[in-house]
Amino acid sequence: MSTPEQNITAYGFGKFRRQAAVAGTHVTAKRLRIPERLLGAIVPVAGLVVWEILSRAGVFPPNALPAPTVIAQTILDLARSGELWRHSGITLWRIVVGFVIGAGVGTVVGGLTGYVPIARKLLDPLLQSLRNIPSMAWVPLFLLWLGIQESSKISLIALGAFFPVYLNLSSGMSHVDPKLIEVGKVYRLGGLQMIRRVILPAVLPEYLVGLRSGLGLAWMFVVAAEIMGASRGLGFLMIDGQMTGRASVILASVILFACLGKATDFVLEVVGKRLLRYKTK
Repeated sequence: MSTPEQNITAYGFGKFRRQAAVAGTHVTAKRLRIPERLLGAIVPVAGLVVWEILSRAGVFPPNALPAPTVIAQTILDLARSGELWRHSGITLWRIVVGFVIGAGVGTVVGGLTGYVPIARKLLDPLLQSLRNIPSMAWVPLFLLWLGIQESSKISLIALGAFFPVYLNLSSGMSHVDPKLIEVGKVYRLGGLQMIRRVILPAVLPEYLVGLRSGLGLAWMFVVAAEIMGASRGLGFLMIDGQMTGRASVILASVILFACLGKATDFVLEVVGKRLLRYKTK
């Protein structure tokens, strides 16, 4: 039978072992700590490695799903020939112009329907119904109205960017905390001052989310625009690869869309963080 002294000693030794185990776990976690920016690359890199191995082993047919190294070589060849810069440049130009127009109109209409209740009742039901129309359904109509010129493509991209910006801003403004409005009234803020000093800072996070969502939808709409009626652009390059049976060109176009879309979203994310930091100050 154990004595009280032995029980105390055993308890103390067990506690020491638990503390040592926890400390060892923390040390291991610190040693294995990976920068957050690199964490997002683990899954894509692992997927590319598995894809390359399976392609080299003949699991995937090269005419349908070529290896990543083959696709990388295709992108390099496109860059050397100048096609990469020509097609990606015109696509980026369409995205920038269309997004600026769509986000600008979405900001104006969203602010109007969010701040003026009667405008929301008049316009929101119609806009919500138009928002559910697929992008491909707009293409024939825009081609009929505007032809195959750049105006039809930019208008389609602007339409895609419009709805998320409008929805987030309108919804955010209509759900601003009434206490903030009362504080503004106490300080006798006018209409424009109320919007600039109270409402806009309150809805800024939702507005930034709308901008990023609108940018993502603009990239989806540019694919539809360039597939249906374009002689330049990454969408045209993708269709050209389909018509000529070059799977590597198709996948290269898809990867370029992903990389350029991520790059533009990153820029918008950085700008948004700075605006939020300025709002906090």
